[in-house]
Amino acid sequence: MATESSVWSTCDYSHNVTFFYNWVGKKISVAWTTRDFVVIGLGLTVCLIVVLANLLVMVAIFMNHRFHFPIYYLLGNMAAADLFAGIAYANLMLHTGPWTSTLSKEQWYMRGALIDISLTASVANLLAVAVERHQTIITMQLHSKMTKRRVVLLIVCIWAVSIVMGLVPSLFWNCECYLDDCSTVAPLYSRRFLVFWAVLNLLTFFVMVAVYTRIFVYVRYQTRHASHHSTEMRHKQTVFNLMKTISMVLGAFVICWMPGLVTLLLDGLLGKASHANAFEKFCLVIAECNSLVNPIIYTLRDDEMRRTFMWILCRLRRRGADQPRKLSPVEINSPLPEETLGCVQKLEDQAVRTETNDKEDSWTIPGV
Repeated sequence: MATESSVWSTCDYSHNVTFFYNWVGKKISVAWTTRDFVVIGLGLTVCLIVVLANLLVMVAIFMNHRFHFPIYYLLGNMAAADLFAGIAYANLMLHTGPWTSTLSKEQWYMRGALIDISLTASVANLLAVAVERHQTIITMQLHSKMTKRRVVLLIVCIWAVSIVMGLVPSLFWNCECYLDDCSTVAPLYSRRFLVFWAVLNLLTFFVMVAVYTRIFVYVRYQTRHASHHSTEMRHKQTVFNLMKTISMVLGAFVICWMPGLVTLLLDGLLGKASHANAFEKFCLVIAECNSLVNPIIYTLRDDEMRRTFMWILCRLRRRGADQPRKLSPVEINSPLPEETLGCVQKLEDQAVRTETNDKEDSWTIPGV
């Protein structure tokens, strides 16, 4: 206890951000280098695409009443988390390099908190979607029976946990009083916190693997006992799509998250000996790509979502052509460009066919 008290008594909160960077040996660029331009340019480009892609997902879910079900509410929340991740990364890119030395500790902590909140929310949403799909498939339902109240409560819990995780380092789990515990990747963060955060996300990954494995085993078992009826044949096709989706989900998570998680874990365990600073920024960019891959995997594989995307884009093209809003998109005398009319007409024809198919009894998985 005496030793711990003496350590706490040495706390000096007057140290600035530059002090901690110098303490762990992490250099702050004095002038812009080619590496800085490459990382920032690539990062901002990815951020822009992430924001636009996830905004399109959110608008599609809001406008199409067929998506007003629990699974799509969770997908919309995941898109919101990924959109927030894009904004957080853009903020990081605009406060890195030579700009880092100008940050106060509060600004530095806020920069890191935004990243932690966004990425934690994104991973939590991935897990929530996995659990919801498990419940839906195991009970052989088209949509989950989860009430809107429970969905809202789940979404609130996801963001509450994410905010807490983001604020933990700035509130108490940092190295301002334990300089020997400072991280080399995030100099004001405690190495023990990085180990905790990396292990927590890795455990989440293994839980997702277990959930999807359970889904795969169950669906495969059901398929073996399926008849050759047309409905059962569609069931087999669903199994094939599910296998591809599972491999895409797990593959994207491993590719995008594993480098960053391993980097944080090594930094937390080895400190300077890990040499994590040599590639940590590139790991951040790769991890951010997961926020771009998520909407592609969970929504573009849904035919209805894809049609909604096309409809929204066609509407944007109409506005760009100064088309009156009240005019029918398929009116013969419409001044719309021919390709836009064809696009909208094709979507309407597909919608009619979809409504006809919806009248048939079939077992499908939303988003798969």
